[in-house]
Amino acid sequence: MTRPPTAVQRRIIEAADPETGRIRGSETQLARLVTLKLAFRHPRPPHDHFLTPEGHRIREAEPEQAPPEQPAPAAPGGVFTARLGGEPGAVASPARTREVRTAWQGLLEIRRMTNPDGATDRPCAWERGRLAHAAALALEAAGRTPASGDAPGYRVGETPQPEAVAVRHPDPGELAACAEALRAAGWQVSEHGEHKETRGGGRYLLASPRRT
Repeated sequence: MTRPPTAVQRRIIEAADPETGRIRGSETQLARLVTLKLAFRHPRPPHDHFLTPEGHRIREAEPEQAPPEQPAPAAPGGVFTARLGGEPGAVASPARTREVRTAWQGLLEIRRMTNPDGATDRPCAWERGRLAHAAALALEAAGRTPASGDAPGYRVGETPQPEAVAVRHPDPGELAACAEALRAAGWQVSEHGEHKETRGGGRYLLASPRRT
């Protein structure tokens, strides 16, 4: 399990530029933050370092408002995880809203720094390597609600197509809202239907990252 950042690492994170997430430190300190996935090194000269979505989350965290019995949802290693829909015990909370907002802001910064033209209106290579989670983050950041237990909501799943995910919602109106949210986040979206005999039959969205 990834350890929490040290006092020195936290000071570097907290001193990050509030707009760009750019951080400064020794080569050893910065390399360690990259290893912890709290920062990334820009591929183009001068190869500055910037906070990842998880690094932004730590910078904006308010520990005194986060009771230990209600830890923030995280993947193994403590990294922010977008909700695909159907996760057990997933509930909405101010802390979750703050986490989603921070993760989305961090993702926009990654787009700006890694897309060749600096565009933030379309997905980047980082998202194409994590299609389902990238689409789910776009939906949650737009205020759409993931399915949880018996409560209806969106569900994002993989498809046989190499660069596409399926998004389902039992409410046609909400499905249309999911489509608009994804388009606004830079995804190409088309609606499809399934035979009633097919598991999860009904309408669903096929979404893929827009390249231009």
